[in-house]
Amino acid sequence: MTAPPIPIIDGHNDLPWKCRAARGGSVAGLDTHQDEMQTDLPRLHRGAVAGQFWSAWLPPEFSGAAAVQATLEQIDLIHRMVAAYPQDLHLARTAADVQALLHTDRIASLIGIEGGHQIADSLPALRQYARLGVRYMTLTWNHNTTWADSATDTPEHGGLAARGHEVVAEMNRIGMVVDLSHVAPSTMRQALERTAAPVLFTHSSCAALNPHPRNVPDEVIAALPGNGGVQMVTFVPSFLSAAYWDWRRSEQGGPAPQVGVATVADHIEHVREVAGIDHVGLGGDYDGAGTMPAGLQDVAGYPNLMDELRSRGWSEEELGKLGHQNVLRVLADNDGAYRAFCGDLPADPAPER
Repeated sequence: MTAPPIPIIDGHNDLPWKCRAARGGSVAGLDTHQDEMQTDLPRLHRGAVAGQFWSAWLPPEFSGAAAVQATLEQIDLIHRMVAAYPQDLHLARTAADVQALLHTDRIASLIGIEGGHQIADSLPALRQYARLGVRYMTLTWNHNTTWADSATDTPEHGGLAARGHEVVAEMNRIGMVVDLSHVAPSTMRQALERTAAPVLFTHSSCAALNPHPRNVPDEVIAALPGNGGVQMVTFVPSFLSAAYWDWRRSEQGGPAPQVGVATVADHIEHVREVAGIDHVGLGGDYDGAGTMPAGLQDVAGYPNLMDELRSRGWSEEELGKLGHQNVLRVLADNDGAYRAFCGDLPADPAPER
């Protein structure tokens, strides 16, 4: 008998920016197959995606007031996308919202901000994003902010500057999850020491298997049980495979090294070995990172990954933790502060089928 699909809550998808950059902000047609994208509603359903954190990302060319304006536009785009497909999507803010939708035909749609530059050093902007439904902020993108070091930039602050500690404290206070993908290891360590709530790595893989600067060192992964956080393994080939990363940096050309479902599973199993089964999740980074691994070319591929892990002896209980339970626990652990800050939230969605 074929096992029922494991519901997936994915930590990071860049479809909103793809809609802005390639379609002028249009959300039309997402209920049909979109050849130019890795994400559309039919494939999300085939992939058993029950919840998706949509990224309201901006490139670093946006700064100051322009970054705040454009971030609001991206949050608005996500709200417009959800409103356009009420039979398929529903805005979710809390773990209870997601749970109510988990076994329905509607995909719980959550919002994340991918880069501290998007608050323009303004805690009021951060607070307003939270009120609009943003549930995590990645402390940096590929470049340092004025208060935190990125993994892929020249260090300026030795991790978090004093202002960075203030930002983390305010995120804790308002229930916005601290996302440590993209940040330097020094920033990871200091944020883990500073935060009073569980964190996420929404789309990061393992430095022990590939020493790419975007990946997480074992010493940091090992600290997750003490924090209660979760590392959501990403599918970006350059982060997964040292051979692929070398190929991308090489000027010699030739065919790309093969990266497939098994390589993703290796990173997932590494997080489980270092931190334990309660601290691993999935964050594909679809529509934000180019070509994806064979078998995971688009969002329909999650069942292939689940089958690969079953072949390695993973139980259905373990797959459930990986697929959605672990990230829901982190969200729930931040929900009390979020509800206290936001006050009256919309009622949890009814579990319609």
